[in-house]
Amino acid sequence: MYQYDELDQALVDARVAEFRDQTRRHLAGELSEEEFRPLRLRNGLYIQRHAPMLRIAIPYGLLSARQLHTLAAVARRYDRGYGHFTTRQNLQLNWPRLEDVPEILAQLATVQMHSIQTSGNCIRNVTADHLAGVAADEVDDPRPYCEIIRQWSSVHPEFTYLPRKFKIAVTGSPADRAASEVHDVGLHLVRDAQGQLGFTVLVGGGLGRMPIIGQVIREFLPVADLLSYLEAILRIYNRQGRRDNIHRARIKVLVKALGIERFRDLVEAEWQENRPHHVQLPQAEVERVRAFFRPQPYEILADLPAPAGNARLQAWYRYNTHAHKVPGYRAVFVSLKAHGEVPGDMSAEQMDALAEIARRYSFGLVRVTHTQNLLLADVRQRDLEALWRELEALRLATPNIGTLTDMIACPGLDFCSLANAGTLDVARQIQQRFDDLDYLYDLGEIEIKMSGCMNACGHHHVGHIGILGVDKHGEEWYQITLGGSASGVTALGEVIGPSVRKNEVAATIERIVEVYRGVRADGERFLDTVRRLGIKPFKEQAYAPHPAAA
Repeated sequence: MYQYDELDQALVDARVAEFRDQTRRHLAGELSEEEFRPLRLRNGLYIQRHAPMLRIAIPYGLLSARQLHTLAAVARRYDRGYGHFTTRQNLQLNWPRLEDVPEILAQLATVQMHSIQTSGNCIRNVTADHLAGVAADEVDDPRPYCEIIRQWSSVHPEFTYLPRKFKIAVTGSPADRAASEVHDVGLHLVRDAQGQLGFTVLVGGGLGRMPIIGQVIREFLPVADLLSYLEAILRIYNRQGRRDNIHRARIKVLVKALGIERFRDLVEAEWQENRPHHVQLPQAEVERVRAFFRPQPYEILADLPAPAGNARLQAWYRYNTHAHKVPGYRAVFVSLKAHGEVPGDMSAEQMDALAEIARRYSFGLVRVTHTQNLLLADVRQRDLEALWRELEALRLATPNIGTLTDMIACPGLDFCSLANAGTLDVARQIQQRFDDLDYLYDLGEIEIKMSGCMNACGHHHVGHIGILGVDKHGEEWYQITLGGSASGVTALGEVIGPSVRKNEVAATIERIVEVYRGVRADGERFLDTVRRLGIKPFKEQAYAPHPAAA
């Protein structure tokens, strides 16, 4: 795990002191809300429906046990005893007091954490595959490159006031567990015909009001050219991106307006023109940063058979653990989707307990996943049963990873001032209707993703089943999409028809999945069935007369 040097710590400490003074002046009436707004946004502080919301950066989703303990302490002292993990591998506090935020940032700084660039029109937290470094299908570990981009982009003066926020994801696996194709820039680690390591670069992806899948702008970019090429992309965007309309300001709008060929030509011209002045990324620097992510001191072990005899343990092993490239180890998902709980929420008590569990079972490290769960990446197989018992006692072992109730959901109308409809009540409604684990397992892999507004923080466009909350004359209604995906073959879901009332969402989904159960081929996933048949049979059943409507 990367450790701050003196410059890193000095930067974070200086930002804390700066924001402490800005907050003092605002509370004293010396800075108006209009003047204070860009300052607080640069420090991850929003004003939400009921209270400020502070978004804390977790670069590429990696946490130490000490950092998790600190997040627990902050949540307990300054919030309401819990935090919310997001799809960008960050943590949000929903109830801090404005006057306490400088103290929170100061406490975070003591464990090398901050909230810099978690909001505002800048380069946001760089995300990565949560199985980085342990997945057998990986070309290379993406985390060193994420860290290099983080250092390069932090408080970068040229890219502090972009037309709009800018998101980068890096993946080292063909499976693309980082959803890179729906980012402003997606970087795929690849090797060329000579075995040289580099990146396929995608640009112009994104969700929100105009969902678009990113397009390849360069098939192969040598590692040494990574930062200079990103600079060229950002300079074209900074100069030509729209600033007159917040809804048309993302780079995806610029790429669509120009066309990928024209945008590529502009970037290449910018890149070539400044080539004499490029500072290439030295391989020595790559290796320096890579050393922070070297393999753990694994024991020499043999793989053990899957557990037998205990049905609950077997289900947990099947759904909540993942193969590890080192024999004798497995990666373990910590489910934050217990039925009846808010997806992605975690109490301070659970954080503290998991931090100690990580120390004993996974080298003191915890990862945040893109799907709002956590991960212990390096667990010895012989420890799995003991670990399961501890997680189960904490309600962190619900064996539903990859199933319908492992849903992604933004906080929705319960917290967000931008939302049109609630998500948390709908999530509970779905959990209650699909509470039978055997039924969930029969359905197989189904991803539900839910957003409370068109900003798509819940990534509904790329859910196998997407749910979007909309406002109809002051009432909460929900639009359903089918066929989306953010990994493998990335696709945007298709709207099946008119929106449904809040109390009909779970029943509508049940009718949809019952169609799947009736028409699926042997071994066929829900997504594959939708792609084979189209949405027509699902739409017909979703809106067919049923007893509840009579």
